[in-house]
Amino acid sequence: VPMLSLDNAFSDDDLAAFDQRIRDRLKTAATIEYCCEPKLDGLAVSLLYRDGVLVRGATRGDGSNGEDITANLRTIGAIPLQLGGNGFPPVLEVRGEVFMPKSGFEAFNRRAQAAGEKTFVNPRNAAAGSLRQLDSRITARRPLSFYVYGIGLVEGTDLPQRHATILQQLGSWGLPVNPVMQVVTGLHGCLAYYQQLAGQRDSLSYEI
Repeated sequence: VPMLSLDNAFSDDDLAAFDQRIRDRLKTAATIEYCCEPKLDGLAVSLLYRDGVLVRGATRGDGSNGEDITANLRTIGAIPLQLGGNGFPPVLEVRGEVFMPKSGFEAFNRRAQAAGEKTFVNPRNAAAGSLRQLDSRITARRPLSFYVYGIGLVEGTDLPQRHATILQQLGSWGLPVNPVMQVVTGLHGCLAYYQQLAGQRDSLSYEI
């Protein structure tokens, strides 16, 4: 299942046009419910679980083929090596974002500077550079975290039809879901969420 990149809306009019396209494709005039969450400034990854065990982790790459970074992803504490609970599909691919929290980024740069080593310009570059290390022991020393935001390939068990319910289900299996995620109603709900998030931006523990 391809890992598509996200599109952008730069104005209220862009968002209104998106909402209209959704309703046109669904052939409905009804108000749509949307699942909203921050777009983290990190690196998108794919995690493949077989019978609940993490067997492969990869970058997005060109959308069809990415880099195998399984060994590095295994060092991130927020990523479960074994799903918890029961009822998960025999084959489950999840997509999410690896990122470096602001506090970890600042501490990492302070240590690097004191040691006369290279510092990173921003947390996104730090996260991407950490995941591309050839030695996973180096990645393990980096303060990385992870939130799941969607699914890819699923075989053997049907998941819920609603995206927000899928995320809740993933959370019950031990995959971390962003707590700022919220279901809103219609275009106005999306705009209100955006304004609310803009007000919280500086107080969030990560870059968006």
